[in-house]
Order: sequence, then structure tokens, then C-alpha cells
Amino acid sequence: SHPTKSPVHLHFQDTLDCIESLFNHPYFIDKLDLTPQQIFETAERSQLPLGATLFGVVLSSDKTNITAMTGGRIAHPLLISLANIKMDIQNKASNSAFLLAALLPIPEFIHPVSCICSVLSDQLIHRCLDIVLEPLKQAAQLGWMMSDPAGDLCLCYTPLAAYIVDTPEATMLACIQGLTSPITMAMYKNFRDPFWHPPRLRSVTLAQLATIKVDISDMDAYFAQCKEYCLSGVALPFWCDWVLSDPSRFLTPEALHHWFCMFFDHNLKWCLRIVGHEELDFYLAILQPVVGHHHFGTGVLKLKQVTGRAQCDMQQYIVALISGASGTSPAFVRAVRALMDFRYLSQVPVLTNTVCQKISAALKDFHDNKHVIISLGSRHGKKNVVLDNWYIPKLELMQSVMPSISNVGSLLQWPTDMTKHAHIMLIKDPGDATNHNNYDPQICCFLDRVEKCRLFDVGIHLSLAEASCI
Repeated sequence: SHPTKSPVHLHFQDTLDCIESLFNHPYFIDKLDLTPQQIFETAERSQLPLGATLFGVVLSSDKTNITAMTGGRIAHPLLISLANIKMDIQNKASNSAFLLAALLPIPEFIHPVSCICSVLSDQLIHRCLDIVLEPLKQAAQLGWMMSDPAGDLCLCYTPLAAYIVDTPEATMLACIQGLTSPITMAMYKNFRDPFWHPPRLRSVTLAQLATIKVDISDMDAYFAQCKEYCLSGVALPFWCDWVLSDPSRFLTPEALHHWFCMFFDHNLKWCLRIVGHEELDFYLAILQPVVGHHHFGTGVLKLKQVTGRAQCDMQQYIVALISGASGTSPAFVRAVRALMDFRYLSQVPVLTNTVCQKISAALKDFHDNKHVIISLGSRHGKKNVVLDNWYIPKLELMQSVMPSISNVGSLLQWPTDMTKHAHIMLIKDPGDATNHNNYDPQICCFLDRVEKCRLFDVGIHLSLAEASCI
């Protein structure tokens, strides 16, 4: 009922077919984990029928540029994968473990109030996700028979295991406003707290939505009442009827945005202001080059396009460079070192109780010493104004790392750098093969033809292998 500048189109394929194609693909025949690694002796174990298995669904969505340098054309792809695929196989781009499930619309609503346009866009995205993911919701509730590569049938249930997104996208999916944690009940004034706040369970969000009695057709009044609960204005979240799917669980922390970007946007700037921009930049430039490590021969101040790889490489040097430097204090160095320890320990592929205790201890060590960062005046905001607060959403998200590890295991399973690389193969490269007009249907047609050729090639190889065995 709300007009847009151009017609809205949703391109998608059956998400249940995507999961089944990954399950019965011959390449993944010995690369799937179908048995539980931890046995639960509680009553919840009996909820799964005998002989059935869980197929954890992994989703990812993020806006990406189709064209390079010019055009300004943007796509919003929804990627899908299977959590049962082993981590080292899934995170290898050449294995094509992520499939394009949908191209979500990017509408431009015509409304005099910009915030209402954002609410309408969020509502449309949730409605589109509800349509695209409906087969998976039914399979999660009732189960679905699927055939493995050997031809054996298996009763499969499809809960949502993880949704790989950056912080703004996570806020949109959790149906909350900005400056609010998408995983916990923490507000922006609580981001400095050294403890984990209660999780934002879906039952809490749905209960808050149920208390709003304003008709959703009156968007101004509806959004005004949603603001009382810090809700974004989405009336029907896509996950509200998906069994065993809770935003506080499937929104997992990830290294690229939550750790590497936070280091570059905050930690590095603290060090530059305390030690001095030119001095710390000079320290980096004169370091002896080491094989296997990135050498910043010109420093970091003149870098224009900083990738996640470069941000990760900078972390290897920062503690050694600021130790003993003029202007720093032992407490400042301990605070920065604690954050580095936290990031490195959280990326350990095999997590034991000892490692988990060290992760918690590192985060506690930072909170015990973070007051020095404020007292030294190293936190600056816009227009170089000195800040005395900790309104950093990614700092609060660190408190959710340990609970997330307990729920879904190692966080290396859900990297956004893998999905961003998938955007190149599934969006950018097909976009280059189009006539650069009306991209979405041409991208879908291109990928459909590539998939048919790939399946034909797989069939030929299987036939040749069978013939050679006779």
C-alpha cells in the first residue's frame, strides 16, 4: 500500500531444494557430519524422531556492489549453506558450499519521513525472507525426506543454525533500533558493562510486539509506539514461526566486522593518539620485513582501502610497538594486549575449557584496565571531540562470544569474509556477463546455466568412473 519509485521484484529459488542439492552432492559424500558430537540426556533429546537428523541451515545476507567504480548498482543477495558440511570444506570458496537462494529487493519508498522509509524497507525484507524460507520452516516443523549421494532416504529437520551478517544487518534482522544490542537486552548506555546481559530471546521480542495495539497501517503512530521498546517497527519477523530459531542464538559473532574492523576503527586510533600518529607510523615503517608477515613499508596513515586482511596483519605488531613508548602506561598496554589476546583466543579452531577460561579472563582484564583509555583522552568522536563514554556496539558484542561458542561451537565456522568472496562468484562475475541493464534476472539466468553445466560435468565424471570400474 506504500508507493515506491520503481516496481519491486523478488527473485528466489526453492530453499529446500538448495539444502537437498548440497546434501546429495557426490563431492560432499564424506564431508558431512550427520551424527551429534555431544550427547544430551535430557527430555529434549526425545523430541527428534528415531532415525531423523538435523540439517542446520546457514544463511547470509548483505548488500554488495554489482558494478565496479561506476553505475552505483547494488544487489542484496541471500546465500544459503548447510551447517553439517565440515568447516574446512565449507570455508573453501572453490567448493561452492554457499548457494544463491534469493536476490532481495532494494526498494525506494516514497514517504516524506526518512525513518519511515527505513521501517518500510525492513518490513519488506522480512516479508521476502518469510516467503523464501517458508519451505525450510515447514521442514523444521514436520521434517522432510531427502536422499543422500548413495540413494538412501533420511528424515531431515531444518532449524536455523546461523545467520552470518554484519552489525547493521543483524540489527535489522533482530527487529530492533540502532544503539541496541541485537543479541542481548543491553542499551547503548550498558555497552561498557563488564558482564553479559540477558539474551534478547524471541519470546521477549514477540511479547513486546503483542503489546502494541496500534494499527500497522498508521505507520507514524505504530513506529512511535515501537520506539518505547526500541523496536524497529517490523510487525512480523521472518523467524517468528521458525521452530528452534532464536535471534540470540543464530546471530553469531564474526571476526571480520566485530574484531578486525573494531581494531582498526578504535584500538589503532587509541594507540595513534597516545603514542603519536607520526611516531607510531614510523615504528611500523622501519620494522624488519619477515617472511610470511605483512610489512607496512609506508606506514598505515596513508592507506586508502584497508582490507580485513590488512587489519588482521596490523594486530600482530601493535602490542610490541606501544610497549614502552612515550605517553603510554602499563595499564594502557595491558588493556590493548587483553583485546588482542581475546581476538586470537576466540579464533582457536578447537575450543577446550582451558581456552574458554582464557577468553573470559582476557575480556575481564580489558574491563579492569579500560578506565586508563578514557583518562588518557585517547577516545575521540566526530570533529575530534574527546569522549568519556563506551558507546561501542562491538564492545558489548564481545560479551556474547562465550555464550555463542557454547551454543554453536567455534566461531570460525561463520566467517563473513567467505560470504563476501561468494558475492564475487555469485553476483559480481555474473553481473559482468550481462548487458549492464536489469541485472537481477540476467544474474539468475547466468547462474542457472552454470549450474546445469556443472551438474552435467559431474554426471560425466561419475559415468566415466563407473565405466572404469567394470
